[in-house]
Amino acid sequence: MAVARTSLRSRIRRADARVIIGIVLVLVSIAGVWSVVSAARQTSTVLSAARTIVVGEPVDAADLRVVEVVLGPADDLYAAPGTLEPGGVASRTIPAGELVPRDAVAPPAEVDATTVVVQTTNAVPGSVTAGTRVEVWSAPQRERGVFADPRILVPDATVRALQSSEGLVAQQRSAAVELVVPHDDVAALLAAIGAGDAVSVIPATGGGR
Repeated sequence: MAVARTSLRSRIRRADARVIIGIVLVLVSIAGVWSVVSAARQTSTVLSAARTIVVGEPVDAADLRVVEVVLGPADDLYAAPGTLEPGGVASRTIPAGELVPRDAVAPPAEVDATTVVVQTTNAVPGSVTAGTRVEVWSAPQRERGVFADPRILVPDATVRALQSSEGLVAQQRSAAVELVVPHDDVAALLAAIGAGDAVSVIPATGGGR
């Protein structure tokens, strides 16, 4: 009889242990779910571009807006209010509405590009707007009105502005295009302009910069 009572107590203790372990596992599971849901609800205050900011342009308060978004682990990748150094410029084009990455704004000395205005020989495609990555092609002028085959002069430039006196740029035979050009390509571009070469601007493959 005593053996039976001992065996019963042992089974009760094992059952109690299983119940306790089960309760602990349920509580841990609930805590984990709550942690995930709570993290998903946490938002970060960051900056987004109020307009397209072209590479090399100053990044001012008027160009930015404050937004609340859920970023999770990516929180440190984007600029928050007060984190950008004054006087910074865009190190790459930031499209309107895009969150501003911290590394997309840098001191002017770190941006290896400058602005050049190019008068194109042909019409600029209607798809080319501020912030568009383009290629600059040049056909060397052999003699007045006679040009060699065109070649790529600047493989990667960015349109800062289109200067049009009247009508749509795409409907004109030529247009003045303000380009952000890498320093290494400036000399060749200025030489082509000075020589009277035929210069064309076309969208580059790969979209925005």
